[in-house]
Amino acid sequence: MNTLWTVIAVLLALASLLSMVRLLLGPSILDRALSVDVLLASALVGLGAYAAFHRDPTVLPTLMVLSLVGFVATISIAKFVARRPEEHVSTPTDVVHPVPGAPSADEEGGRP
Repeated sequence: MNTLWTVIAVLLALASLLSMVRLLLGPSILDRALSVDVLLASALVGLGAYAAFHRDPTVLPTLMVLSLVGFVATISIAKFVARRPEEHVSTPTDVVHPVPGAPSADEEGGRP
């Protein structure tokens, strides 16, 4: 049982370490949000493993609150990113690209 607990702890520590690297290096806010979700999931799994090994049900409310906080945070970040305007627009919206074979504005007597 002690060996299994050690393996779980090492794997969770490795997942947390890799998630921290992604949190620090992630170029976008979505990468950072995903790494925070992985950190939270690692904490939830660690607490769940502790509760299972020690047969301690008092940790379950903490697990419920943490999972709810993670869900609400993920939804909030997704809505924030969805409402944000795009930062890199390749062409302005007022530029009209000509259609091949269509008369130009000068030929139609439009604006110069």
